[in-house]
Amino acid sequence: MDAAKNKKNRFKKTFRYLEGILYLLKTIISDRQFLYISCVLVGISSALAVILLKSFAHSVFKLATYLDTIYKLPFSNSIFPVIGILLTVFIIKKFLDGSIEKGTSQIMIAVAKKSGYMPRKQMYAQIITSSLTVGMGGSAGLESPITITGAAFGSNFAQNFRFNYKDRTLLLACGVASGIAAAFNAPIAGVLFAIEVIIADMSVTAFIPLMISSATGAIVSAVVLKESIILNFKSQFTFDYSNIGYYVLVGVAAGFFSIYHARMFRKVEHFASNLPFGTYRKALIGASMLAVLIFLFPTLFGEGYESIKSLANNNAADILENSLLEKFRKNPWIVLVFVGLTAFIKSIATGLTLGSGGNGGNFAPSLFVGSYLGYMVAKFIELIGLKKLPIENFTVVGMAAVLSGLFHAPLTAIFLIAEITGGYGLMVPLLIVSSISFAISKRYDNYSMDIFTIADKGLVFTSDKDKNILNKIELHNIYSNDAEVLTTENSMYDVKNLFLTTSQTFIPIINEERNVLGIIYLNDVRSILFNNYKLSSTFIETEMKPAFSVSLSENTGNALQMIDENHLSEILVTQQNKLIGYVTKVKILEVYRENLKNLRIE
Repeated sequence: MDAAKNKKNRFKKTFRYLEGILYLLKTIISDRQFLYISCVLVGISSALAVILLKSFAHSVFKLATYLDTIYKLPFSNSIFPVIGILLTVFIIKKFLDGSIEKGTSQIMIAVAKKSGYMPRKQMYAQIITSSLTVGMGGSAGLESPITITGAAFGSNFAQNFRFNYKDRTLLLACGVASGIAAAFNAPIAGVLFAIEVIIADMSVTAFIPLMISSATGAIVSAVVLKESIILNFKSQFTFDYSNIGYYVLVGVAAGFFSIYHARMFRKVEHFASNLPFGTYRKALIGASMLAVLIFLFPTLFGEGYESIKSLANNNAADILENSLLEKFRKNPWIVLVFVGLTAFIKSIATGLTLGSGGNGGNFAPSLFVGSYLGYMVAKFIELIGLKKLPIENFTVVGMAAVLSGLFHAPLTAIFLIAEITGGYGLMVPLLIVSSISFAISKRYDNYSMDIFTIADKGLVFTSDKDKNILNKIELHNIYSNDAEVLTTENSMYDVKNLFLTTSQTFIPIINEERNVLGIIYLNDVRSILFNNYKLSSTFIETEMKPAFSVSLSENTGNALQMIDENHLSEILVTQQNKLIGYVTKVKILEVYRENLKNLRIE
């Protein structure tokens, strides 16, 4: 006990010593130079987190495979995920305050609404929970937890050394870039993912820190992480122009499949997370459903990268091992149907994994279903005797197609697959499938699957830069609460007196509970106010108009849109349906101009 305590104290002293050196270094060198050093440190931290996650998940996968093949333990692949999800729920409930933020959308919310601040617990919470969920066989990916962990490292490093908003957000993105780079040994894809998915707007100078972090993450991963753990392909890929039509077919299929996967995942996750039971019982029921699917389709276990390699090597029969159809592995049509069913059921399995309480992401599942889809197209064309296509090419190209469609990140998809295949021999088909899939997916879903349910709420930045700036402005910081109000018990003489003694051009009419009943505008009653006969014979109820209002919790973009659509100068602000003030168009635009120069990351 004393030895452990002494070891912990030594670690704290070493950490403080290193921190002191960094503080001293910050006073000696320029801010930009210290930012570059920070990028390296964040890159190393994110890469080490990746190594820990990937190594644990791979070890558990190997253990499950060993138990299944050597000892022939029945249902072991189905039991592990149940245990993993229950352990995840236990850790979250007992040690993480009962909640944990999942998905890359949480990073985007931090950038858009929290000035780049991420909770300190995210530096370790994601590692622990996703290791248990995915490592024990939950049908999800580790890349989303990896990006959140990297972002948390970057954000908290920046907080510790008091970086401003721009550099804090940039270091957050550096953590994301290095995490993706380390997970796939793909530094270019890491940079592009941070740009396409995380940062809405940035200057060219921001590329340098991102490239430093991404390269650092890739180097650390290449040195420490075993090559067998990373998804990569050693074959030389070549492109035959006569197959262009088939690649177009893959792109179209991937676009529609991306829409199916995203929508089915959301439905299943919502179903599982809203089961009317307690936390543990809900986790057990959802995990048990997942266990049944894994029993029927064993390759749904974990990330599924091993099965992707089997398909790419044209050994699809291997995925029937330990399944009920193992004896039909030599029948190519049954194998093809099995591959297709697995691809369609993957979204259900991932939804159950995350909805029942597990932690993971959709990055790996997108690569999984993409490879299965690419294989299906190529193998089907071959089996019907139309043409013998290069199976490996279509398998890896399919991954880019679905990744592009689901995350609306075509550049990331293109260069990720180019890097993990070790060359650019498939660049033309990658461009074709990614662009087609993205275009189709974008046509039916305006936003990527990770932010689909929150983009219109103004919680994240999108490609609409004006909307990004407006949504960054909080109504509670700009509304005024000095408006004089009246009730229906007042007379028009009170209206006249209020307009004469204040600078207001409108008067909200409320009841005793401060609920808004209507509004009176000066221009509408001007002729009445200076006519004593009309003034005495007119009642407030007849002159007030319906009042437009926004809740304090709504985003400023919605407030400005309502003002413009109804040709107003101001709009009332409510909280729990009670009037608390108003905000003017002039004030919104004034704050908009102030924020315009602060949004762009440099």
